[in-house]
Amino acid sequence: MSTSIDPGHDVPHRGLITVSIMLATIMQVLDTAIANVALPSMVGDLEASQDTITWVLTSYIVAAAIMTPVTGWIADRVGRRQLFLLSIVGFTIASMACGMAPNLEVMVGFRILQGVFGAAIVPLSQTFLLDINPKERHGQAMAIWGAGIMVGPIIGPTLGGWLTDTLNWRWVFFINLPVGIIAFMGCAGYLPEVPRRLRRFDFFGFAMLSLGVGALQLMLDRGGEVDWFEAWEVWIELALAITGFWVFIVHLASNDDTFVDPKIFADRNFATGLVLIFVVGIVLLASLALLPPMLSRVFGYSTITTGLVMAPRGMGTMVSMLLVGRLVRTVDARYLVITGLLLTAYSLHMMTSFSPQMDSWPVISTGIVQGLGLGLVFVPLSTVAFATLPVQYRTDAASMFSLVRNIGSSIGISVVTLFLSRNLQINHVELGAFINPYNPTLKSVIPNAASSPEMLQVLDGLVNQQALMISYNNDFKLMMVVTLCAVPLALMLRKPKMAAAPAGAPAAHMD
Repeated sequence: MSTSIDPGHDVPHRGLITVSIMLATIMQVLDTAIANVALPSMVGDLEASQDTITWVLTSYIVAAAIMTPVTGWIADRVGRRQLFLLSIVGFTIASMACGMAPNLEVMVGFRILQGVFGAAIVPLSQTFLLDINPKERHGQAMAIWGAGIMVGPIIGPTLGGWLTDTLNWRWVFFINLPVGIIAFMGCAGYLPEVPRRLRRFDFFGFAMLSLGVGALQLMLDRGGEVDWFEAWEVWIELALAITGFWVFIVHLASNDDTFVDPKIFADRNFATGLVLIFVVGIVLLASLALLPPMLSRVFGYSTITTGLVMAPRGMGTMVSMLLVGRLVRTVDARYLVITGLLLTAYSLHMMTSFSPQMDSWPVISTGIVQGLGLGLVFVPLSTVAFATLPVQYRTDAASMFSLVRNIGSSIGISVVTLFLSRNLQINHVELGAFINPYNPTLKSVIPNAASSPEMLQVLDGLVNQQALMISYNNDFKLMMVVTLCAVPLALMLRKPKMAAAPAGAPAAHMD
């Protein structure tokens, strides 16, 4: 029952198509975060160690990162609709296989397949939502898409923890089956056809970009385990990443027939959007990666309590996206993005004053403010970045948009984790220096502290808690600075003004 796309104005069953696309998108995005909390439970069943079990995450991330940039070429070759349906089927089957994996080797193999099939789902969902909606509805379409993209990292850890505690870690993967079936049936019935474009496959460019992306992801994922640049492995991966990216950039600049069309980078809005979405990736997932362990280690919250405390962050994001989906049609996108970045920076500033003695309200309130801010950034940015790109470049552009966002997330998580561990050591040494028998203040407060092993143990626990809290606050301050540095970039965005164009070739000129 598929139809062909008519520049977004007369697409039948638009609502059903949107629901089906977003089910597939949420399924894929959720899987990136939901498996994290289940790792400790997998160790025994998969006969793995604490060091090797992380390959369950690494294999998926690397495979998805490598396959994301080539989505545009494959979609042109086999058809967007066919690739999207194949991706849903492959991802769902690989998810079931992961849930039945008997050992680590089999699990890693099927996680790689999950990454390969899942890589195309997010960029193609963005492309389809832009295709089936007219220009004036792109803001609302990107609000729906953005809500799906951001719901995974927010509810993933809580849902994963609940499934693992209530049922079994294997249900973290089995839950994809009903979602995948419903998404496939909706897309197979109503997703429109898109004309194909035959392009030569640029194997050399793909190989170089894959080398750069794969080596970078491995370095970011493995760095913390091997003490970063103290290990030769990290230096080798860094050299391979630099080589791959450098050769790819030179190849892209000196050749016309590449698998990623270089014309997309000449569009000012899209190029600026890539830089800004990189920052959004850093702030969104880095803060979400910090909060659950902070609430557990410093405040002693359970997984369920952590999820409830963080839920208002998602609500703030949803409210923001619903509002901004309409505002983006009438308000200059630059003002919306700047407002969102400033709200996000303000929330991070508030988070720098967290203390072990506070209740849950500061976490809830800062989460609401940060959710509102990120929603204000994500929707107008996703809309304006594609507003002046010709339709035929959308899939390539959406692939790069997703890739840069994911790389930003990986870099952000690795950097804040590195700073957290380093600052924790420094802060512990500095605070611990005051715990000695010659400190008059300590003697006046706790006279026998230095000679009592039990009291020293209590004091060491307090020092650990304070050192950890200060380290988390330092990370929040770092992300606040990064967010503020991105504000001037928003001024480079320009609001597109629609002009008359031939059918199928939307045009725009700039204010």
